[in-house]
Amino acid sequence: MKVHHSIAEYKNDTQSVITIGTFDGVHIGHREILKKLTSEAKKDHLESIILTFFPHPRMVLQKESDIKLINTIEERIAIFSKTDLNHLIIHPFTKEFANLSAEAYVKNVLVDSLNVKKIIIGYDHRFGKNRTANIEDLRKFGEIYNFEVQEISAQELDDVAVSSTKIRKALDSGDLEKANSFLGYPFMLNGTIVKGKGIGKTINFPTANLHIEETYKLIPKNGVYVVKSVLENQPVYGIMSIGTNPTVGGTSRTIETYFLDIEKDLYGKKIEIELLSKIREEETFDSLKSLQYAIKNDEAFARKFIASYAQ
Repeated sequence: MKVHHSIAEYKNDTQSVITIGTFDGVHIGHREILKKLTSEAKKDHLESIILTFFPHPRMVLQKESDIKLINTIEERIAIFSKTDLNHLIIHPFTKEFANLSAEAYVKNVLVDSLNVKKIIIGYDHRFGKNRTANIEDLRKFGEIYNFEVQEISAQELDDVAVSSTKIRKALDSGDLEKANSFLGYPFMLNGTIVKGKGIGKTINFPTANLHIEETYKLIPKNGVYVVKSVLENQPVYGIMSIGTNPTVGGTSRTIETYFLDIEKDLYGKKIEIELLSKIREEETFDSLKSLQYAIKNDEAFARKFIASYAQ
């Protein structure tokens, strides 16, 4: 898969089959559309293209938007790279782009730049300035510019929308199992390990604090989770705590992971951590000793889970 960071970067004489969307989560519903896209491309010897935008249009057009996304753009790229997709185009979304007329968008972008032969799109797709054009308009443009419009059914689109909503709600409520089942892979967090307050060390559970730069990334509900990462090409497991550390009077939200059976200096390292299972809710304990006892129980839960998961 080739990644293009603007429409202008894409150069290919072969005609294409295209779909357009945010594809946040690249979940099981999205993957059905992706299968349709790639199979059509192979059947007709076309290039398969997903056209997506970043920042998310709502971030640009709604200044007060506090939208939270399941994936960062880098995570989305990594997930798409494991599919049969030929090209992922991530075009910078601006107010100027949003002001393109429907015909300018179709002719300049889809036809002249992306050489579209077929577009696979939802029945409710809107495009052009103020999103005034619809799929019927797209079909008319298809007759003028010689491309086919293949409609994604209401049922399929509903499945996609419901899945995205359910994933976000599940993560917000701490139902990791449900979120992961809709995603079709473990929910992940990517960031850099930074220095924390060192409280974990004092109770013999040193933690790695994860800093996530992208403020739009959705963080699951506070609680304790079994997690997995890869360090130096080796899978490692651990216990992640998301919360404010109320036992020691913490107020800011942190993401801390106690990795099992490894002692490495991880400061400054970029790391991806997959969340596998929820252990418990965040709790306030009456002492550090009680907290230490709880973490020992968390570790026992995690090791039992990992023993069956890693088989």
